[in-house]
Amino acid sequence: MPKLVKILETAIYVADLERAQTFYSEIMGLEPLKTSDRLCAMNVNGQSILLLFHKGGTADGAVADGENDIPPHDADGRIHFAFETSHDELNDWITHLDQHDVEILSRTSWLRGGKSIYFRDPDGHLLELAASPGLWPDH
Repeated sequence: MPKLVKILETAIYVADLERAQTFYSEIMGLEPLKTSDRLCAMNVNGQSILLLFHKGGTADGAVADGENDIPPHDADGRIHFAFETSHDELNDWITHLDQHDVEILSRTSWLRGGKSIYFRDPDGHLLELAASPGLWPDH
């Protein structure tokens, strides 16, 4: 079987694209790579891309770079995804989120030694900051 390298992109769907871009830039420290009326592509530390799609903006498909058709996609509801951080940085994140009035909903200590904190973005998506290693085998 051919091998996969990693998940390159993760997509979420948001009600207010500007509000989401502000949150992920100012609170999470992500850099916008590309913006349009239907999406904002955010750089996650040069390792992956977080795609913020305006809800309904791609429900009929889209054209990328003026020539390539992208099939229709859209989603509704609150999802969960995690950003990895180090054990050394987790307390700094807790302080940073507190300074920006982002409520931490839960703190978890995993059996393998990892730690996680959970909070929501402006659209109600559940974000996790996971201090690794110690969450999954080999992670």
